[in-house]
Amino acid sequence: MKTKTIGFIGGGRITKIFLQAFKNKKVVFENVKVFDPNSETLSALQNLFPDIEVADSAQAAAKQQLVVLAVHPPVMAETLTAIKDVVTEDTQVLSLAPKVTIEKIAGALGTSKVVRMIPNATSFINKGYNPVAFHPETDKKAQKSFMKLVKALGKNFEVEENKLEGYAIVSAMLPTYFWFQWEEMIRVAVATGLDEKEAKKAVEATLKKSHAIFFKSGMSADEVKDLIPVKPIGDAEEQIKEIYETKLLGLYEKIKA
Repeated sequence: MKTKTIGFIGGGRITKIFLQAFKNKKVVFENVKVFDPNSETLSALQNLFPDIEVADSAQAAAKQQLVVLAVHPPVMAETLTAIKDVVTEDTQVLSLAPKVTIEKIAGALGTSKVVRMIPNATSFINKGYNPVAFHPETDKKAQKSFMKLVKALGKNFEVEENKLEGYAIVSAMLPTYFWFQWEEMIRVAVATGLDEKEAKKAVEATLKKSHAIFFKSGMSADEVKDLIPVKPIGDAEEQIKEIYETKLLGLYEKIKA
């Protein structure tokens, strides 16, 4: 079923994630335009999604009914300045950036039709965990319509805007804290004599069950951790915890609105 026209300002990773999620669920837009100042980025994106239309400016992408601001906070101000004259009262604006508030975006564009989302990379397989905040003047009907439009991304849920940066740290970026560790465990498994298929299966299966016992067993974290007496990297735990605290909370202080 065809829905709205959509324009992305920024053609990087998150735009790729959105387009793949829509493709997986066969969500078809009447027209999809993407603008990015980097021609190589646009070319790579168009190779993956041949149906998209490359926009020659941010203004051209912003003439669509839904405009997705897929840019980093440092360039948000200049992006808003560039598109303010083409955004109309009918334009729905979705910002994916932390730090820049709905109030600032609405003030710069002269519209209350502003939504913010902090999407998760797992939206790529339609399994995102994506917090959403609406402009205070957004009515329930408009909220419901937006949530239906982005349903393909996964679980999308409304939160208070001041919590979005927290979700950026503990959800959107969370996979990056663990993916390299899982990769390393597969290497270790292979080094112990397992073939690659056995290694991947062992790590994946154990991770799934470890997740279940930690979150679903009803035991406390200490009780769960006590189930395994030998902790080969236990002497590094305090160092790892310190890295989490200094790196992640330090980043939160930088991006919080």
